[in-house]
Amino acid sequence: MRRRSRTPAAPLAQRDGIDPVRVRLPADPQGAWATVGDHLVGRFQGAIGADRVVAMLREGRFVGAEGVLSGAEAYRAGLHVWFHRDFAPEVPVPFEVGIVHRDERIVIADKPHFLATTPRGRHVTETAMARLRRDLALPELQPAHRLDRLTAGLALFVVRPEDRGAYQNLFSGRRVRKEYEAVAAYDPGVALPATVRSRIVKGRGVIAAREETGEPNAESRIELAERRGGLGRYRLLPATGRTHQLRVHMNGLGLPILNDPVYPVVLPEREPEGGPAAFGAPLQLLAKVLEFTDPVDGRARRFESGLRLSEWPTSPTSDQ
Repeated sequence: MRRRSRTPAAPLAQRDGIDPVRVRLPADPQGAWATVGDHLVGRFQGAIGADRVVAMLREGRFVGAEGVLSGAEAYRAGLHVWFHRDFAPEVPVPFEVGIVHRDERIVIADKPHFLATTPRGRHVTETAMARLRRDLALPELQPAHRLDRLTAGLALFVVRPEDRGAYQNLFSGRRVRKEYEAVAAYDPGVALPATVRSRIVKGRGVIAAREETGEPNAESRIELAERRGGLGRYRLLPATGRTHQLRVHMNGLGLPILNDPVYPVVLPEREPEGGPAAFGAPLQLLAKVLEFTDPVDGRARRFESGLRLSEWPTSPTSDQ
């Protein structure tokens, strides 16, 4: 049996909590690339321009296992190359990431609204993962699951790579009890509690998911926890984890979650330029509770968010 060769450790440290990009030079049967620089220019010129690649080589931004690459080195298939991409300016999310629990294996974070869990698209350094890596000095920290950027609340991160699979399997195997809280209009005509089952699909590059006919792939239990005036505080218990599942199911009941910019209508994005107004109307959805049996030591674990939804009245009203 042939052993797979191990990828060498990155010779570049993280930058702002983000790992360097690693590329492996492919086989070149046609002899298209005489030098490492020829390949890098050809590979990345469409994304950032040939002049920028040349400038990065000149600045010593590309590094191999044995040191900085000038680009003049003879092309060698299989060579590993690392570099840090240029980060576009990001609007700082002006809320802290709370820590509910931390031990040698996991970190349970209380993620604020508007902060992405992991780097994606234009959100890279302003993400919960990058912030926690920097603030806690845990460079190998990775999330075991994903919480939507607009949703606040509990997210589980794994400290050590060797434990990551065990905790990720909890979520993929649906062995985590998740409880959410939402604020939406109160409608006495909606019979609750209710279990909603439907088929949810979301196209690549499309903002909104939709329900369609077919075998259900999403299930949520919706309960009215409390009513105050014209608002309801709802307890949401998802049995599955489709994208935007709870938002879609609440909207399907005629109870769209307050400040939802997608359901029932996709609104123009409110925050590309930043400023106080960008963060003034958070989606009223909170990942409130995580419960599971720890896959490493078998202990029963339960964590509860310390955050609260801003649109929920702080005291009862007279017409409840």
